[in-house]
Amino acid sequence: MKFKISLLTLAAAAALAAAPGVHAKTFKWASQGEIATWDIHSQNNALQNGLHANVYESLVYYNSKTFAVEPVLATSWKEISPTQVRFNLRKEVKFSDGTPFTADDAVFSLNRAMAKTSNFSPYVQGIDKVVKVDSHTIDVILKGPNPVLLRQMTELRMMSKAWAEKNKSVDPKDMKAADENFAHRNAMGTGPYVLTSWQPDQRMVFKRNPNWWGKMEGNVTEIVYTPIKSAATRIAALLSGEVDMVLDPTPQDLGRLRASADLKVIDGLENRTIFLGMDQFREELPGSNVKGKNPLKDVRVRKALYQAIDVDTISRNIMRGLGKPTGALVAPQVAGWTEGVAKRFPYDVEAAKKLLADAGYPSGFEVDFACPNNRYINDEAICQAVTAMWARVGVKAKLRTMPLVNYFPMIQRYEASIYMLGWGVPTFDALYSLQSLVRTVGQGATATTTSAVTATSAWTTWSIA
Repeated sequence: MKFKISLLTLAAAAALAAAPGVHAKTFKWASQGEIATWDIHSQNNALQNGLHANVYESLVYYNSKTFAVEPVLATSWKEISPTQVRFNLRKEVKFSDGTPFTADDAVFSLNRAMAKTSNFSPYVQGIDKVVKVDSHTIDVILKGPNPVLLRQMTELRMMSKAWAEKNKSVDPKDMKAADENFAHRNAMGTGPYVLTSWQPDQRMVFKRNPNWWGKMEGNVTEIVYTPIKSAATRIAALLSGEVDMVLDPTPQDLGRLRASADLKVIDGLENRTIFLGMDQFREELPGSNVKGKNPLKDVRVRKALYQAIDVDTISRNIMRGLGKPTGALVAPQVAGWTEGVAKRFPYDVEAAKKLLADAGYPSGFEVDFACPNNRYINDEAICQAVTAMWARVGVKAKLRTMPLVNYFPMIQRYEASIYMLGWGVPTFDALYSLQSLVRTVGQGATATTTSAVTATSAWTTWSIA
């Protein structure tokens, strides 16, 4: 039996300055995190994908109001057979260097997303091959009928084949390795903006793409993104007018931000679940005082850790009511969610102690615990609270936190015994999460991980949603 320790479905919030005058042309915004790469198929996380979307486009994407899939670089599509879908590509689209976008680029990009070093395998699951029909038509051949194909393709962005070949970036950068390709720090797409500079941990600048095929609305000709780790500094920058928007104001700041006539707060529950993953593969956990066996392999231990977490207190005190406790791996907006699955086991310290004793750990044990400190709202504070709660039942979690650019590659190398991760569902279908976090990887296969480790036979996901 496997448990998923789901804690919170987080509420997303953004604070924006009042609308500027019509002559303002630079939009400045900030959040706590920095991206790890500009290689669009190398690592998959929401902040990174959102920034990439300024420069790179996909064949299809969601309507911003209805969330229906609509054309972008593909103008139309049709099912030739249950396993063959034909996409007609938009003509006269150019990359920002002036070269045309064609079927060769689409075939190349989808194949690149399927490469071993790509972290976009959840989006290409079920695709057998991609075939060029003519200069502006491609066929996606499936291994079997796939009702969520279009939703998977919303995050598969297009790269110039010629540009990648010229700059030795045919394969995505391996985020688990130190080597870099040209696409890691440089970008060239068909999107509405061009990346003009990126100084990691300092600022990122975009300017309008003069070759963009679409109709530009609004008066923004430049976008400046600044990663600001300190919450106090982010809010100060917003209040002073240094930035126009903060993506992730802390829950404790929302009251005074709402009270300001110069600011607008937009918030609501995300389709993201925050969870804890556990190493159930190794026979012995590195750094643990338990030798010769792995406590996390025992379902009683995992359930004990689950029931030792007072998620309501975390939601009330740390998240200020902006996180919804859950026992499910996906959020309510996602197809496949049910109220029954989302119901949690009760918080029960005595039950947790008994489970540990029954498993042979009456005094608890030591275990490595890794968390990001600038990815999710109050992520480090949540992990500190969980660490204290586990201590009450004798489990001594050795907490270590780090920035996301270091954190994600670390857990992709399977270097954490217990780790925190958040999993949004871009397809709005539970298959995306199940195939990435629960499905067991077969012999000789590669993990279908995006910005995190998959819960293979080695890892079980305990969601904190």
